[in-house]
Amino acid sequence: MNDPTLILENLNIKGSTKRKIILLTGASKGLGLALAKKLIQGDEYFLVLTARKSSMKRFESESIFNSEFVWLRTLDVLNYSQTESVIAEIVEKLGNVDILINNAGITDRSTVEDSTDSYRKSQMAVNYLAPFYIIEHVLSLMRKNNFGKIINISSAGGFMAMPTMSSYSASKYALEAASESLWYEMKPWNIHVTLIIPGFIDSEGFENTTESRKCKKSSTNQLSTYHEHYKGMKQLISNQMHHSNSTNETIAKQIYKVLKKENPPLRIYVTLDAWLLFWFRKLMPPKIYHIVIYKLLPRVKKWGKQVYKE
Repeated sequence: MNDPTLILENLNIKGSTKRKIILLTGASKGLGLALAKKLIQGDEYFLVLTARKSSMKRFESESIFNSEFVWLRTLDVLNYSQTESVIAEIVEKLGNVDILINNAGITDRSTVEDSTDSYRKSQMAVNYLAPFYIIEHVLSLMRKNNFGKIINISSAGGFMAMPTMSSYSASKYALEAASESLWYEMKPWNIHVTLIIPGFIDSEGFENTTESRKCKKSSTNQLSTYHEHYKGMKQLISNQMHHSNSTNETIAKQIYKVLKKENPPLRIYVTLDAWLLFWFRKLMPPKIYHIVIYKLLPRVKKWGKQVYKE
């Protein structure tokens, strides 16, 4: 007997639904998964949920399957041919991408000296270049319909850089700058660009950060030059995350509200700490700001005291 979901996927249902079509990347875990679950509960959207091949089984474990208004598609955002194929299928069978949510991303942990060129490039590729490659391929569709919403998931790291996370912050700074430029460019076509900016979230996200080879080595070697840098920053971020009142679910609810807004703003700070940090940086004289931040870093008095040993 034929699988009804496979039959459904082969149908051309362009124009058969008035639901807005959402393309969501990185939908199998974390914030992406929480948002997918929130959107599935309603009856307003047609969802195209994507994840890397290695993460597709997560959908099944969360009881998310292909259905009448949900498509699950394999997409590694670094695989540009996959990106083009997914968008082409959406256009062929559904007709348009009304809303793009660029959620897929990675977080790094490495000092500048412990980093490498390939490591830095991977951060930029996933967190900045890939989202804008997808954006590039949906803009003409949105302009044609004189409507669209593009939501890029950024972070507080996109406006304040922290030690041991230089490449991550650089990629989010780039994402924010390009999104702001795009905001101006798309105004004539009723295409709204929004940056979702969380601070610390009570999740396991930080446990899944990528680390350079030297970072891993320095983290375990107490005599390493940057051992205290890594130890202090891991302590700071872990503590802040575990004491945060914000979760992937609370942020998903805020993004859902953004989808309802007729004219959403460019930047939305979705956690209290992100909002406070933004104003702290904005109002504080730069010289004082940097001194205060440095003095507040945990274990900073021990930085540079180690006798370097390979």
